[in-house]
Amino acid sequence: MATFTTFEEIGARQKARQLTREIYKITSGGAFARDYDLRNQIRRAAVSVMSNIAEGFERSGTGEFNQFLATAKGSAGEIRSQLYVALDQNYLSEATFGQLRDQATEVGRMIGGLMTYLKKSGIKGTKYKKAV
Repeated sequence: MATFTTFEEIGARQKARQLTREIYKITSGGAFARDYDLRNQIRRAAVSVMSNIAEGFERSGTGEFNQFLATAKGSAGEIRSQLYVALDQNYLSEATFGQLRDQATEVGRMIGGLMTYLKKSGIKGTKYKKAV
């Protein structure tokens, strides 16, 4: 796995940003836009994924980063759960649901992979580069 020096370089955060963009787009129209509670909750979950990756990276050590990554991974799961609610309410087509669910699943997997890498790497500092 490549090293990174800014949170913008983290692949999981980049994918989470794409997912967030799609969530905002799909929740901006029709009945979904009028279901304020669900719309706001799924948007908050999407933003949470991105934000927790960034905040964790900016913390002082790998342990804290992993805690924030765990929260981000949980938020990716929350998005998937809320997508089922949206599907059941006919706010989404099956195709759109599948696409967004797959994106959220991929983001969760990427975060899990990063967590595993950090735990095994011996990296301790803020730059998250392999210790010599």
